[in-house]
Amino acid sequence: MPTTDIEPTDTVDARGAACPGPLMDLISRVRGAESGDVIRLLSDNDQSLTDVSEWVDETDNELLAVDESGDEYEFYVEVA
Repeated sequence: MPTTDIEPTDTVDARGAACPGPLMDLISRVRGAESGDVIRLLSDNDQSLTDVSEWVDETDNELLAVDESGDEYEFYVEVA
């Protein structure tokens, strides 16, 4: 159960994808999104914790929240 009340515009379900799949799926979706959209990325790959954070630091997009539940992660990224 998510601990955030952020309502995403779109969701990318990359659970089961090997690195760097989840990040590539997120980037692809962000490219097609509009400024202000919030994309939720679902991932069960630990490397996503580093990949998404580093990618957001290199872009104008904003990481609003990261929810961890067991071995699964939800990233909320606001598109610049």
